[in-house]
Amino acid sequence: MSNTVSETPAAANPNPSQIQGVKLSGERAVPVIPRDIQTDELVFNMGPQHPSTHGVLRVVLRTDGEVVLEAQPLIGNLHRSCEKILENLTYVQGLPYVDRMDYLGALNMELGLVLSVEEAGGVEVPKRAQYLRVIMCELNRVISHLFASGQFGLDMGAFTPFLYMFREREEGLKLLNMVTGGRLLYHYIRYGGVTRDITPEWAKLCLAWCDRVLAHMPEYDNLLTWNNIFLNRSCGVAILDASTCMDFAVTGPCLRAAGVKRDLRKDMPYSSYEDFDFEVPVGPFEKGVVGDSWNRYRQRLMEIHESLKIIRQAIEGLPEGETQQKKISRAWKSPPGEAYVASEAPRGEISCYFVSDGGKFPYRCRMRGPSFQNIAVLELCSRGLLIGDLIALLGSIDITLGEVDR
Repeated sequence: MSNTVSETPAAANPNPSQIQGVKLSGERAVPVIPRDIQTDELVFNMGPQHPSTHGVLRVVLRTDGEVVLEAQPLIGNLHRSCEKILENLTYVQGLPYVDRMDYLGALNMELGLVLSVEEAGGVEVPKRAQYLRVIMCELNRVISHLFASGQFGLDMGAFTPFLYMFREREEGLKLLNMVTGGRLLYHYIRYGGVTRDITPEWAKLCLAWCDRVLAHMPEYDNLLTWNNIFLNRSCGVAILDASTCMDFAVTGPCLRAAGVKRDLRKDMPYSSYEDFDFEVPVGPFEKGVVGDSWNRYRQRLMEIHESLKIIRQAIEGLPEGETQQKKISRAWKSPPGEAYVASEAPRGEISCYFVSDGGKFPYRCRMRGPSFQNIAVLELCSRGLLIGDLIALLGSIDITLGEVDR
């Protein structure tokens, strides 16, 4: 297949007022479509059973033919009141619930909650445990990005790359299962440390897996990244620029693909991330326009390279010591106070705010999920797109509905 793509048309400009065939009506960008026949607007649902909504998301579309005039995401079908449940359970009892939020990045969800409680309670974490957390979270990040990249190709009609990326994802899940006892929901990271240590044999298997993933990256590029059909379906499509990201508090790969170099692992290091040498990839990359669907896809592949570097450094430099400073009992009470800690999950920043009144239950728990913020741009960025391009936008944002609804 050809490795080239035609230059991005002027219609891909991120400013709705400059899109060809679009005029501004108040604050709403309304496509103006010249037609020989009179047409009526159509309102219909995409989802909640549509496979490209990646969960039980309902999007109400108002269209003129194939052109989207308005797209309103309706969420809440998976709402489980996670924050309120955490306020009615002990600190130890509530920890497994956060795995169910972003179930594709469950270890990073655990870490986000644990860091805030440890900050509020003054809990010390051994250096070895911090490195183990990094290893598992970065392994989880690679698995999540492989899933996101594969399913995005599937949304665009490319089935084979999805299977190839799942091959490495399956091996990564086996590695997590060997240590945590779970393939999707782990309950591995605990207050003060982790549940169990890794063995030298597991470390060798993990390093070998990192080598295999790295060796297969050119394969993903040949199958999907430089596929001419995929390029034309994603380059210059559904642009999410830096200004819009700032307005909607979009974080993670979507923000970095828009050209903003923000990664909490670098900017506000936690769990010994300052010990590791890695880069923060920022768009635009080789093709497309900064902040378009292709650059969001490419961003995740570039981040896989950096996560593999971190895993290798953490395993090779794993310090000696305990995996947990002290055993936190089920009746543990955090001292009165409050804490807010943010960390970098696969889909963006996961933040947790805790208030303790000295009791065995948290007085207040508030969690900020990246997918909830990222999906807010759907209505703005979908105006003037074709319905098929709306699928590209939704797939490249990479949301998890369990974390959106919480």
